[in-house]
Amino acid sequence: MLRVVAAVALLVFTVYTLVDCVQTEDERVKGLPKIVWVFVILLFPLAGGLGWWFGGRAAGMPLPMPPHRAPRRRGPIGPDDDPDFLGRL
Repeated sequence: MLRVVAAVALLVFTVYTLVDCVQTEDERVKGLPKIVWVFVILLFPLAGGLGWWFGGRAAGMPLPMPPHRAPRRRGPIGPDDDPDFLGRL
């Protein structure tokens, strides 16, 4: 059972690193060309994946921030939250 779990974990790790390598922009790949990294990951799943993870990809750049929106003015949610409504009761 432990062998199956280890094999599945290695498969998931290999697929993850392979997809990460393929989707990484060429400018952010370090060390080797991207196609070489793909072959290294496929030929040596654990060593290639770890090599890509720690040496092949550039350190994460900050994600672009979404445009800042001004806070919306919140009005009353229900009639019992509205002072005008409560005043008319």
